Amino acid sequence: MIDKRLVPYNGLKKEPFSGSHNGMRYFMNGDDGKNSTTFTVWVYPEPWCFEQTPEEEKESATFSLSDEGMDQAMAWLSDKYEAKKERWSKALQDMMHTIAGSV
Repeated sequence: MIDKRLVPYNGLKKEPFSGSHNGMRYFMNGDDGKNSTTFTVWVYPEPWCFEQTPEEEKESATFSLSDEGMDQAMAWLSDKYEAKKERWSKALQDMMHTIAGSV
């Protein structure tokens, strides 16, 4: 699903990281800036950015800012995707209708 080698987890101390996978968006952020030892990962449906998505649409989990923590985060993301695959698929379809309808 998401290749952890593409996530600059040491960089999470400086900048958040976000992306999407088949209708499921994700957002990662260090919990204490340059002093972070943990990071939080959120998942939420397309199409909106993290800031514009209602809180009730988001789920999150916190992990150690380490190679092991990143493995756990990737497993959590994969589990969330598989558990709610229909939700993400619908969000992706709805996003396509939103885009097509606005053109």
